[in-house]
Amino acid sequence: MKPVVYRYGLYAALAIVVLSAVHFFFLFPVLSWTGAEVAGYLTMILSMIFVFMGIRHYRDHVNQGFLSFGQGLKTGVLIVLIPAVFFGLFDLFYTEVLNPKWADEYYGYHIQKIKETVPADKVAARLQKLQEERDMFGNPIFQFLLMAATVFVIGLIATIISTLTLRRSRNSSAA
Repeated sequence: MKPVVYRYGLYAALAIVVLSAVHFFFLFPVLSWTGAEVAGYLTMILSMIFVFMGIRHYRDHVNQGFLSFGQGLKTGVLIVLIPAVFFGLFDLFYTEVLNPKWADEYYGYHIQKIKETVPADKVAARLQKLQEERDMFGNPIFQFLLMAATVFVIGLIATIISTLTLRRSRNSSAA
């Protein structure tokens, strides 16, 4: 199982880092903040194709064509841990080293949106809440954990769907 997990986990990590780099450096300057967020989630989802491929490879080439739900879940979760960590590190590297103004631009956009869309009597409370979120997200450990957890949750969903799609019991082959 280890070679399958490492191989497909690294493929997914490479995909998520390359797609994120394309997104950050080429798409982000021309997209709105909403468009950039959508592109970010699409990047995460697209990289999870390697979870399906890894579980299928494990079933077909390692486990003699059989896959229980537990085996698929274990394989998929282990694969997903690799791109989750890589993305958390890449996001931290991007926001802290490559584009340290990112947080100022991001929160500046949201402050403007709050001032434009929130009733005047609720603006101060929303801005206070936004500042609390910014303070929390300003912690590099929290930022890493949040980004890694986001990829992990998307990968867990991909793992469950892939496992349900690919599972095959030894009893079903006798029929």
